[in-house]
Amino acid sequence: MSLMILNNVDPINKDYVSNKMIEFNLQHFPENLRGRYQELNLQLVTEGGPIIGGIVGEFCWNWLEIHYLFVEPEHRKLGYGRALLREAETMAQEKECDFIKLDTLSFQALDFYLKEGFQIYGTIENAGRHTHYYLKKDI
Repeated sequence: MSLMILNNVDPINKDYVSNKMIEFNLQHFPENLRGRYQELNLQLVTEGGPIIGGIVGEFCWNWLEIHYLFVEPEHRKLGYGRALLREAETMAQEKECDFIKLDTLSFQALDFYLKEGFQIYGTIENAGRHTHYYLKKDI
């Protein structure tokens, strides 16, 4: 048998690996946590206007993982990031999540997340010449 490694997967098979991992993982989680997956997409918009920020993440088993939190530069330091984060946290509590996790780079929003009650649980030095922080907040 000859095997090949492809790097341009056809659209029909693009989810094969992630679907197989989910299938495998489900065998190892308690029954009450199985099937607890939902994408999170919050958008911050001006009245009748464009999107100026938002959060992208996912509720997964007993946690919320935030992949991206962004607010346009001219709208920062006005409480919008905090409002987005609080809305996501409220949703996580309603879904009976135990914690929120996220990551940030040293030039991004570490101080903001620390002020919001997140704690650093890991770092990677020299990630693009910066420090990559992994944070968690119990809720």
